[in-house]
Amino acid sequence: MPITHDIRPRLGDYNSIVCFRAVVVGMEEALGKRAAMVALKAAGRRRGEQLVESLGLTGKGPADTVALAKALDDALGLEGTRLCFIPRVDREGENFRIYLAETICSADEPMGSERELSFTFGALHGAMEALYGVKLRGKQTGSILRGADYDIMELEPR
Repeated sequence: MPITHDIRPRLGDYNSIVCFRAVVVGMEEALGKRAAMVALKAAGRRRGEQLVESLGLTGKGPADTVALAKALDDALGLEGTRLCFIPRVDREGENFRIYLAETICSADEPMGSERELSFTFGALHGAMEALYGVKLRGKQTGSILRGADYDIMELEPR
């Protein structure tokens, strides 16, 4: 059962992917794709920071990548906010590679779509910065929509 805070006592804390995607598409139409991507990533980063803070994990990023993947998935996966599934995280020195599936950003997109992770990317970016207390630069290096097994994001110190 997902973590809930009962923000809405009757309807619960979750809304549909269809509604979220309407926000994304509407922002793209109003602002342009590039500006919408910047805004969605920024909103996601803030959400990721707030989530880590609310869990009391600021500055407490685990050294073990299995524990890291579990902590992220517990917060953002099936038992958390259901933003995405995080099966694996790899770390090489200060660099991270995060493997994602069933992201809200890719939901219902056709195979071959050029859509990139936006809010999801930002949320993980912000969470990782808050967990480890470092500023990170990131990029998406894999996409389920373009044939990869996972959506993959890579983060490195800036």
